[in-house]
Amino acid sequence: MGQWLATKIMAWRWPLLLLAGVLSIATLPLATDLEFDRSLENMFAADDPLLPPFRKLQRTFGGNEVVLLVYQDPDLMDPEGAGIARVGQVSDQLQQIAGIEEVVSLSVLNEMVSKLTSVKDILFRSTDSSVPVLDQEDAFADSLLTMFRGITHGDDDKTAAVVCVLQPEAAAEVSREVTIQEIRKVAKNLPGNLPSGMIAGESVMVEDGFRMVQKDGRKLGQVSTWLLALVILACFRSFRWALIAIVVVRLTLLITNALLNLLDLQLSMVSSMLTALVTVVGVATVVHIAVRYRLARSQEASPAESLQQSVAYLVAPVFWTCCTDAVGFAALLVAQVGPIRDFGLMMAMGSLIVLLSVALLVPGLVLIGLRDKPAKHVWGQDRLVKELGQLVGWVHRYRKRVMTGSVLIGMLAVAGLVQLKLETDFTRNFRRQSEIVVAYQFIEDHLGAAGSWDLLVPAPPGLDEEYVSRVRRLQERLRELRIPAELEQESPLALTSVVSLVDGLDAWQQQPFGNVLSLELNARVMQLAMPGFVKTVRGKDPQEPDGHYLRIMLRSREKQPAEVKTWLIAEVERICHQEFPAETKNARKVEVTGFFVLLTNLIKSLVRDQWTCFIVASVGIGLMMILAFRSISLGLIALIPNMLPVVVVMGGMGWVGTKVNMGGVMIAAVSMGLSIDSTIHYITSFQRELATGKSVVEALQQSHQTVGLSVVLATLALIVGFSILCTSQFVPIAYFGVLVGLSMLGGLLGNLFVLPILLRWQFSKP
Repeated sequence: MGQWLATKIMAWRWPLLLLAGVLSIATLPLATDLEFDRSLENMFAADDPLLPPFRKLQRTFGGNEVVLLVYQDPDLMDPEGAGIARVGQVSDQLQQIAGIEEVVSLSVLNEMVSKLTSVKDILFRSTDSSVPVLDQEDAFADSLLTMFRGITHGDDDKTAAVVCVLQPEAAAEVSREVTIQEIRKVAKNLPGNLPSGMIAGESVMVEDGFRMVQKDGRKLGQVSTWLLALVILACFRSFRWALIAIVVVRLTLLITNALLNLLDLQLSMVSSMLTALVTVVGVATVVHIAVRYRLARSQEASPAESLQQSVAYLVAPVFWTCCTDAVGFAALLVAQVGPIRDFGLMMAMGSLIVLLSVALLVPGLVLIGLRDKPAKHVWGQDRLVKELGQLVGWVHRYRKRVMTGSVLIGMLAVAGLVQLKLETDFTRNFRRQSEIVVAYQFIEDHLGAAGSWDLLVPAPPGLDEEYVSRVRRLQERLRELRIPAELEQESPLALTSVVSLVDGLDAWQQQPFGNVLSLELNARVMQLAMPGFVKTVRGKDPQEPDGHYLRIMLRSREKQPAEVKTWLIAEVERICHQEFPAETKNARKVEVTGFFVLLTNLIKSLVRDQWTCFIVASVGIGLMMILAFRSISLGLIALIPNMLPVVVVMGGMGWVGTKVNMGGVMIAAVSMGLSIDSTIHYITSFQRELATGKSVVEALQQSHQTVGLSVVLATLALIVGFSILCTSQFVPIAYFGVLVGLSMLGGLLGNLFVLPILLRWQFSKP
């Protein structure tokens, strides 16, 4: 079959090359850059229980995303009002930015106090016409300063924070990206010659993450292509093979992008390295063909004969390697998270299109304009072939030690898996020196906390003393909540800020007329004087007939371990349900939500399906191996040296304390699909050598010296390709590159050391 197909491909190489040109021209208009899905919600499964409360928060209170602009002003609390005036200038500039719904700052609080002073003057006919500047001796002003401490200002009386409440993205006139860029411009050009400020907030982190991923996706794809071409040039001393690799990758990407655009698929945080991954798959395939072709040329065969021999020899393993790559990526389709499923589909398509591109391009490009002259030696080929040949004997002599060591390493790795921890600090997804990390550290140092989240507390249509007392008691318990000593030795307060409408009412009722009006009337008066604040903390869900809610806004530290965040969210839920128990099954209950909650659970959402995908990939690839080798035992043998490195890498992360982030959640299935390529080539070569009458030892020796060379060079190309990802500014992509590279290296060692032992045991049986 292989010889027949090789003959047909060689006979049709020029029409195939022409067809490749036609496909390039036809797909070029459709192969535009893919759109980028920037939605955080899409990173969760559609039925994730975290999403309904978050969507209710959006419906009920409109713009719930917050961006903080923070800076330091030595005269912030100057009695003459210079610092407040500068805050007012900044607030006015921000209020003019499209996409911002409300601005809360010290100047806004000062306006509230001023309005109240005017009302008191009218009601009580006061002759004092002076306007206070947040005088702490004024009861209302002092209450507001206390209520918003850690939100609009810090304890040092120098740190100012302007809170920008963003409009819902669907209702905004401009994209979230544009709004955040404009806020940054204001932060860079503060009035009064103040040093530049910083901006932070969950929406800023998410937007910056998407922006970096999108930028890196383009850059890494281009750099990986050219770097891998240089690797081929250095190894083979051939511009032709370097050019072939580039053209194969370009055609693959053209067709892949065109199909993805037709399917209306979008890139996301997890699929941004599509170009780089397609590149390494394509280049690794070309390397195998190049090594086999040059081996035939070294035996005095003509270029056409060498190519035909190579195609006949490799048509089966190349077909199965591309199929197993596709199966490994397609295993991600069982994930519940949409972007991971999309990524699996994208890469499965890309892997199969590599096979098409190789068939269309390689036969024609290898021979076009080629003169019959000896091929240059592969760099270090003779030495490497000799070492590989000697390695088989060494492995056989120490086979018991090798297998014992492999089993022990595997057992240690499995033990390490149970120690894996998740990275829930979203700031760790950025380099330490990045602007967003510096801003978050500044906020945590000077304002107390940067993590924002919310409680949706069911409320009656009209407020009464009993309900307000219950909310007040809930807030008091939350303010007293401390992190247990077993999680954090100093046992600090868990929440740095707990603010709701009740705090505003308590401040408001300190006024001469506040304590004579009913709670509901006070709330209505507050709505006139403080419309932005009241709108933010009291609302009605349009999808519920009696969906009145109060919103309690919480602040906690973002830079905390996963176990502390998980405990804190669970403890807040427990306290809420104690204070507001659901009396019936369908009764409304307090719901905990917000970006802090979503980001804390984001990695859990992605990790949840990791091992399921790995098992599906292993089963799928195992079935492919059984079909390819027509042997159940060989199919299982092929899995062992490729599953072991994945388990070792993940278990090693557990032992050294490296936390799992978004970059680590997919490596199991992905690495499995990529590393088994070399195993397919090795076992195929071994079977063919046996078929020629060689003994098991001779077949292993020959396979180690021939396929072993291409396996080493192809794995080198893969590792170099994935090393490009390490330069990404988005840490999960860098982690992905490192972890997959280590898995590839482990797969190489497994194929060179473990696989020969397993094959010898299998075929030496009587």
